[in-house]
Amino acid sequence: MKTLLLTFFLLLTASFGYAQQGTLSGKVKDKKTQEPVIGAVVFITGSGTAASTDIDGAYELKIQPGIYKIVVSYVSYKQATYDNIKVEAGRTTQVDFEIEETSSTSLNAVTIVGTRQTGTDMSLISELKQSEVVVSGVSGEQITKSLDRDAAETVKRIPGVTIMNDKYIVIRGMNERYNSVMLNDALTPSTEPDSRAFSFDILPTSVIDRILIYKNGSPELPGDFAGGVIKVFTKNFADENTTSIGVSAAYRGNTTFGNFLAPPAGKTDFLGFDNGTRSLPGSFPGDLRQVSNSNELTSLGRELSNTWTGNRTQAAPDLRFSLGMTRLVDVKDIRLSNVTAISYSNTRLFTRGRRLKYQEFDSTLGYSPQDYNYQDETSSQNSRLGILHNWTARFNNRSKIEFSNLFNQSGSNSILFRKGTENFNGLEQQNYALRYESRTIYTGQLQGTHDFNDMHTSATWTGGYSYTNRNEPDYRRVRTQREIGSSDPFAVAYKFTPSLNDAGRFYSDLNEHVYTAAGQVEHKFNPADSLSENAPKLRVGFYAERKNRDFGARFLSYRPANPGSFDNSLPLLPLNQVFAAQNINNTTGWEIVEGTNPTDSYTAFNTLVAGYVGGTMPVTPEFSLSGGARVEFNHQNLKSTNSLGRAYTFDDKVVRVLPALNLTYAFNLKSMLRAGASISLNRPQFREIAPFSYYNFLTLFEEKGAPLKTATIYNADLRYEFYPSPTEVLSVGVFGKYFVDPIEKYFEITNIGNSLTYTNTPSATTYGVEAEVRKSLTGLTGSHLLDKVTVLLNASLIKSKVELTGDAAAGLTYTSRAMMGQSPYVVNTGLYFQDSDRQVQVNLLYNVVGSRIWAVGSYANPMVYEMPRHVLDLSFTKGLGRHFELKGGVQDLLNQKVRLIQDSNDDARISGADETIQDYQKGAYSSLGLTYKF
Repeated sequence: MKTLLLTFFLLLTASFGYAQQGTLSGKVKDKKTQEPVIGAVVFITGSGTAASTDIDGAYELKIQPGIYKIVVSYVSYKQATYDNIKVEAGRTTQVDFEIEETSSTSLNAVTIVGTRQTGTDMSLISELKQSEVVVSGVSGEQITKSLDRDAAETVKRIPGVTIMNDKYIVIRGMNERYNSVMLNDALTPSTEPDSRAFSFDILPTSVIDRILIYKNGSPELPGDFAGGVIKVFTKNFADENTTSIGVSAAYRGNTTFGNFLAPPAGKTDFLGFDNGTRSLPGSFPGDLRQVSNSNELTSLGRELSNTWTGNRTQAAPDLRFSLGMTRLVDVKDIRLSNVTAISYSNTRLFTRGRRLKYQEFDSTLGYSPQDYNYQDETSSQNSRLGILHNWTARFNNRSKIEFSNLFNQSGSNSILFRKGTENFNGLEQQNYALRYESRTIYTGQLQGTHDFNDMHTSATWTGGYSYTNRNEPDYRRVRTQREIGSSDPFAVAYKFTPSLNDAGRFYSDLNEHVYTAAGQVEHKFNPADSLSENAPKLRVGFYAERKNRDFGARFLSYRPANPGSFDNSLPLLPLNQVFAAQNINNTTGWEIVEGTNPTDSYTAFNTLVAGYVGGTMPVTPEFSLSGGARVEFNHQNLKSTNSLGRAYTFDDKVVRVLPALNLTYAFNLKSMLRAGASISLNRPQFREIAPFSYYNFLTLFEEKGAPLKTATIYNADLRYEFYPSPTEVLSVGVFGKYFVDPIEKYFEITNIGNSLTYTNTPSATTYGVEAEVRKSLTGLTGSHLLDKVTVLLNASLIKSKVELTGDAAAGLTYTSRAMMGQSPYVVNTGLYFQDSDRQVQVNLLYNVVGSRIWAVGSYANPMVYEMPRHVLDLSFTKGLGRHFELKGGVQDLLNQKVRLIQDSNDDARISGADETIQDYQKGAYSSLGLTYKF
């Protein structure tokens, strides 16, 4: 809380930093015609201070006294630089600038078409100002100033945004399930089989043009959201031919050159996929229960790999490689532009931490007796190959077609070594788990944009296809144990019935295909000024999506083939000898047994059809309304088999009308007030409604689905925005939401007490305040060093409440709690130093989020919270001549633990009496890389 109060104090005091000590003003004119240039940018080099010219070509900058270098730029004009511009205190310095058009050649009436830059801080703020709804974002220019490697790290810089598990976005503290993610205006598929989530770590920052997060509803936006709609735009247009090659190496504390347990690897692991060495043999039957011949069963068991541990070694440094190319090609009257980016990484991570489970809290002792206390060591090797290949064809100023492609292949090969004690049965444990997981994602869109009738009418259309595969072949788990205090060898634990926990092998494969189509027509009702942003507009559009998923899982276990003649010395052998081929036999040895349940596979489809009508209506020059209504029809169908072997079908058809209204009042060209209200919804995902039950060996929790209803959310926003310059912003806003039937993950009350599932909570509310300052320090202190610094501060303070009644409150000492996944506060700060003359950038970034419920508790299982973690990053960039760039820094300097804590004393808050169930550290991450551009 102290951190939050300090940040809000800084936000407040920063607003007083817009001091006016001197004025630089004048006009920008065309050098040849002497006509005013509208929309030109007057920029002070080495800072974030800039101004754009108005309809008369006039500009004005409020800055501290000093001597400045000024740059003036505009599309299709040569950039002009003016040195030694002197500004005096309390006076207005009048300077007019002239800029010259770039030379052009007209052949056969060919028109040279300019392209608006969208990835700069200036263009981003312009886009935020012109938006009709509450929106926040981050530009590609700001991304390059950090060490962020992927989109997950980047979006932490956006107000109200946090990251869970290093890859899932949480907006305004709400669970990741409440977000819709769009890539180049098409909805993305979920990358996880167990949750509604898009894994943002698959998008390298090198391919990102900008990221926008819409926090209130609009007819043009998907209706399935509560936190926000996230639009990720990849780079798709080039204005020159360029090539860049980058190589970097990194050192991670606790990992690099340290003790590392290397898991067995396949020949293609370095490319992010398994080459089949972990797959079941092709001759393996679909169900071992159909094999009645014991000799055949023995033969099948001997075909499986007998590797259960890794090799102790030292972890090599992380390596990353990138190749970027942009190309321009003119084919007669058509300008073709290509952006290609290839990225590759090979990294390692070692973590050591605790995992604990407790008995019921003893109020007389003041703590909970331990059931078990494990120390986990996890070693993982990760490879990722990403390819972006985008084409744009510009036919003229009014028509273009874009073809966007993104492919990502990633693989993670990990081994878990767990040791510790189980106090409830007096046993000491040494356990191993070998896991390989690969993910393949391809998404492609063909999109057209066309203007008609002298720019009065425009049309856009999109066709898209996405494919997702998640493969988990041969996830091996084995436990060994002995009595606490004993010097006996550890013995392999086994059961006579199939078990996912003991000597088991698990296989799963998910395939999902998504087909999309969308179209929109917009008409402006102001023929006298077709380019005016204040013209009334009408939009009509549709969106259609078909999603097909096929999921299958299977698990096998080892057990004595003949308990009467089983050789009891086998479990005492070294682990890689226990299940050797000679020990798989039907007399004294093991047999492989099928444990697959009827619920372990399902097929599903989801059909979404939406149509909308919306628009904008200026009421006065200052005040405008926008909004409309969206109608969505959704048909969700899932087919599986229940635990009794009977057909299971979940079939749900929902039609919803989703209205939205947004108001904007512009006090002047630099400040405005926005308000919005909308209705949205939240649909259950396939995994959440599937009867599939999965035992997570890492968390030691069983997870399964349940029938769920679609949630309804009522949203309201109010925000004040002030833009002192094209690169600066100050905003303060409040928001509120009311949920009907929100979906949450909770501990199901079962005999084993470790089962997680999903439910619809009757209702919930959440409300909060958020603020942002992006301010250049140019001219505020008289220091030339501080003149080159830009400050970014944003923070959110959020309150949520779920009222508990009936069975939900039975046995609890509290009657209300926060929503699952809700963070009570979010703080992001950044100091950006940029010296353009010396080609130097230095950035210091800080991030923290408040504690949030990881899983909802019950009277039989305490609530589990994910605790705050302070993150501090330092990065630098140094240009070396015209072609080379050196980039490095340290991420996570503080290296604080990731912690899950249970509410042991059941008071709905974390206090000194509450106890850790998991913690680990990742280690600070230092990197250094060199990029060559030509």
